Amino acid sequence: MSETEPVQVIRRTVPKTRKPLHTHSVLHRVFAARGVSDPSELSYSLADLPHPDTLPDLAKAMARLVAAHQRHERVLIVGDYDCDGATSTALMMRVLQAMGYEHIDYVIPDRALHGYGLSPAVIDVGIAQHNPSLIVTVDNGVSAVEAIDYAASQDIDVIVTDHHLPGEKLPNAVAIVNPSLKGCQFPSTHMAGVGVAFYVLVALRKALSEAGRLARNVRMGDWLDLVAIGTVADVVPLDSVNRILVEQGLRRIRSRSAVPGVLSLIQIAGREAANVTSADIGMVLGPRLNAAGRIDDMQVGVQCLLADHHEEADLIANVLQGLNEQRRLIQSDMQEAAQSIVEALKADAVLSDNTRFAYAVHHDEWHQGVIGIVAGRLKDQLHLPVVVFSNDEPGFIKGSARSIPGVNIRDVFYQVSLQLPGAIARFGGHAMAAGLSLKVDALDAFAAAVNKEVMRVLNKQRPVKQFSTDGALRLSELNLSTAQLVEFAAPWGTQFEAPLFDNRFLVESSRLVGNDRHAQLQLRPIDEISGEVGSAVSAISFGDSRVFDSGAELQAVYELAVNRYHGRQSVQMILRHLASSSGSDQDRQAILQP
Repeated sequence: MSETEPVQVIRRTVPKTRKPLHTHSVLHRVFAARGVSDPSELSYSLADLPHPDTLPDLAKAMARLVAAHQRHERVLIVGDYDCDGATSTALMMRVLQAMGYEHIDYVIPDRALHGYGLSPAVIDVGIAQHNPSLIVTVDNGVSAVEAIDYAASQDIDVIVTDHHLPGEKLPNAVAIVNPSLKGCQFPSTHMAGVGVAFYVLVALRKALSEAGRLARNVRMGDWLDLVAIGTVADVVPLDSVNRILVEQGLRRIRSRSAVPGVLSLIQIAGREAANVTSADIGMVLGPRLNAAGRIDDMQVGVQCLLADHHEEADLIANVLQGLNEQRRLIQSDMQEAAQSIVEALKADAVLSDNTRFAYAVHHDEWHQGVIGIVAGRLKDQLHLPVVVFSNDEPGFIKGSARSIPGVNIRDVFYQVSLQLPGAIARFGGHAMAAGLSLKVDALDAFAAAVNKEVMRVLNKQRPVKQFSTDGALRLSELNLSTAQLVEFAAPWGTQFEAPLFDNRFLVESSRLVGNDRHAQLQLRPIDEISGEVGSAVSAISFGDSRVFDSGAELQAVYELAVNRYHGRQSVQMILRHLASSSGSDQDRQAILQP
């Protein structure tokens, strides 16, 4: 955490609201700063969800799915090998079975053999194993032009449910239900694949009921734990729709009403279901499910989510735990090697610090399933877009990219594809994360073109690492009660971030823990208004090997957290940035008022 790059700490603007948003002043200003204007927006009731009617092609999808129900057709779900794809697949399987579909199966593409999404090879696998007459994609399909044409040649209809940005040409599917399609009037364009699947199933319940085909009551809320996990793990913006879906799913998990596989994963990770937050999904559940798709086969993850008995779920959760440990070891080795390549590129005289705006690194033996994580870690360190490549089919390398705010990496790839015709075989993804297949002999040209395009997008201004905070806490606010309120006040996540605060502190004590990899401190807060010094509060700075003198004055950006240990709770600050507030100009970091 020891930072040498410039850092800006910017306090969020707190707009005035007609009504108080919360009885606690800290939460009022936190919610106001995130655009909440009325307390009703914080109820997270399922009744506040918009109707699915304005989703594209919904009527066409319903007509075909109802016909499949009437004709007892074989329906094949084609998912994806990440957490969103796994939860989407499990959701479709569970709900369609509950709705009385008699012949339902699924296929998850193999990352190494098939690549991403629906392809002719995946269709062949589906035909050989299940012989479907209808395929429903989840979390993929909007770019599967060739595959869907191939499916038609085999007399198989395809319904696409997806959330990814479309390419220039849409596939010739029976229906494409995707809120990212141009002209879509649905209130949210940010749902994950599992959110789109959930909405399709909500509409299907109504369509089957109207057709007299639904013999039993199907309660869609029973599977919102799956929707919450896929939504948070896919790091989509938590707009009002996604916040409701995630909060409702978290409530099911906390009440132990989740599917057995989810409860088993929580238990094996050493967490308590009653205290699960959206952060736990991102740091605990998502990685364990994703480990199956990264290291082995995502069918293991889907099987865990489809297990109906806790004994079976526990066994599969143990397998996922082992795969996650294996992933962490692979990631550690790859990250160390990638860091060495980055340091060599930094020393390269071709691009100076002022003209280096992106990094592209490659190694023949890197694991394809882990390159995205390594790209994310490097992006966080460098605060620049990063693309990490590993070997793919002969003559090609496969890359995974992670970007920073202000740089839509998928759009960057599009521009580079125009500049280097034929170099990029295919690409896709989101603004902050994307993937591509590149000719191996085009790597240098690609790296230069990406760097130039990112430089253009940023107007030749090197980005500065920024922390957006909710200001300073008063001495009366920096306590366990506030931490407990913040923890469960909302489903925090992308574009509805968990609160960060900034205060000045006096160091009471400082030591290294965890094999000297983390700094543990006792910090006495200084009240911003009165200047009064409060009692010491426990703090930890992960990845920070600095030791601070007692009495030193520091400026810190921190999360206020609840530390649970042996049944006891205490307040703890998770330090995100820590700098001297009484040293040189280089050490001091300005707090920019809104």
